[in-house]
Amino acid sequence: MKRRTFIKNTAASSAFLTLGGLSLSSFTSTDVKKITILHTNDVHSYIDPFPKDHPRNPNMGGVARRAALIENIRQENPNVLLLDAGDIFQGTPYFNYYGGELEFKLMSMMKYDVATIGNHDYDNGLEGLLAQLPHAKFDFVSSNYDFKNTILDGYIKPYKILTIDGVKIGIFGLGVALDGLVDKKNCKETVYNDPIEIATDMSQKLKHEHKCDLVICLSHIGFKYKEDPNKVCDLILANKTKDIDLIIGGHTHTFLDKPVIEKNSEGKEVLINQVGCYGLNLGRIDFYVTSDKKVASQGKSIVV
Repeated sequence: MKRRTFIKNTAASSAFLTLGGLSLSSFTSTDVKKITILHTNDVHSYIDPFPKDHPRNPNMGGVARRAALIENIRQENPNVLLLDAGDIFQGTPYFNYYGGELEFKLMSMMKYDVATIGNHDYDNGLEGLLAQLPHAKFDFVSSNYDFKNTILDGYIKPYKILTIDGVKIGIFGLGVALDGLVDKKNCKETVYNDPIEIATDMSQKLKHEHKCDLVICLSHIGFKYKEDPNKVCDLILANKTKDIDLIIGGHTHTFLDKPVIEKNSEGKEVLINQVGCYGLNLGRIDFYVTSDKKVASQGKSIVV
């Protein structure tokens, strides 16, 4: 997509979304807390911007621009969470030379809060991922990858709970099936569990046992699959579960100019967003939470 076209589409995507039938106009400024969720996915070791003569993405992307954009948003609103939906590794010589060290150090400098694991994050094996984890000053979550019989046992959490300005936010991660995508020697004894079943249990625990105001799923299972409509994906995940407020997706490199709204198993709205790949875009979802825990939101994708 050309830059001019994308900017036009992005500008058109800034209309307010709602959850629970609420509009932002129904909220007063005195009883609302604004929580901004920023997110990336499938950055694939793209540190530098694309060259100015690139046919599709000239002079776009790059960590420096993303960092400046994130900092500007933090100046606007201090209640920011920065999340990533996986496939941090693999795609440029930076990964081949440094094995993920640079990616994690830069993400730490940008103050990422939580990330999940994509299939390419296994590309240097469990040993390679473990070796780079000390450079990540943020947490990794994955609920449906069971690492208990691997060297990653204890390093990857099933979920993370953060409280920002009194708003309790639960974050869990889901990964794609490994068979056919990840060599057995790279994932070893990692066990893949059904994401729908795990998400059902995890979201119930976060929403009802831990009383989280917002539940976010970092999903690396893909937005949808035209060739196989029944294959588990974010749209199916939203429809078959409950208690999830936002699904931040990855894996399929899907460029959404604004979040998609799906109905869950109880008929309630779920936001789904994914911002393509290679750090070309930054996702932004603003949640507005009232003192009695009613929620509204707006969202868009921002060209980096």
